[in-house]
Amino acid sequence: MMFGIVIMDDLILVSIGAFLVAVLTVPAGFGLSTMLTPLVLLLMGPHEAVAVVAIVHGAHNGGKYLALKKYVNFDACRKYGIWLVFGSIIGALLQNQVPETPLLAIIGIFLIILPLLTMSERWMGYKIPEANDRIGGFSSGFMGGLSGHQGALRAMFLSRRLPDKMAYAATASILALCVDLSRIPVYLIYRNEEILQQLTLTCILIISALLGVNIGKLWLKNLKVEWIQRGVMLGIIGSGFFYLYEAIII
Repeated sequence: MMFGIVIMDDLILVSIGAFLVAVLTVPAGFGLSTMLTPLVLLLMGPHEAVAVVAIVHGAHNGGKYLALKKYVNFDACRKYGIWLVFGSIIGALLQNQVPETPLLAIIGIFLIILPLLTMSERWMGYKIPEANDRIGGFSSGFMGGLSGHQGALRAMFLSRRLPDKMAYAATASILALCVDLSRIPVYLIYRNEEILQQLTLTCILIISALLGVNIGKLWLKNLKVEWIQRGVMLGIIGSGFFYLYEAIII
């Protein structure tokens, strides 16, 4: 009985967390996987957590696309899309080969270094040349397939191409959806049984994430996106330290 109470408490905690994260990441354009995965890790191992969050992430981005589709910049989608998908499939295939502890450590290091690079880039006023969009697209897709953490890297390339906050959020959603639709089948091939065992939790998280989309759309119209992006960046760094801690204690 006590075990059931703990599980129910965890489900409620993770569901509320999914809703709040979904609200924040509509205007930020990234961060759902980054901040939701540590919560899901309370209930399962890292490989299964990445796969479950990928399904929730896909549903969330599908909801964002439907809510914001009139603002999508399809020229940016063409520049990034093929490289995102290519990198995502490779990353997802590699993810199955990486043991649990190194996977956590890789994710943690990436999540600490990338936001710091992004912030230092802003301080220095450096602009990444558009010729490197292919690199940015492939790298974002690869990290999305490997660990689920694609958004912050994509934001480094996409946000300066699309200064309009509505176009940025809408385009980011369809690009993220491309990654999700390409990596989820790979996860299912390798970890079908483990993912199906988490079907109830996955459905609850999807509902929470979709509810958060509508609130996030209101925030997108009324708040400065920069404030939310900075908050999400701090959350990403905190998640990075969490992953490193988990890698050390395993």
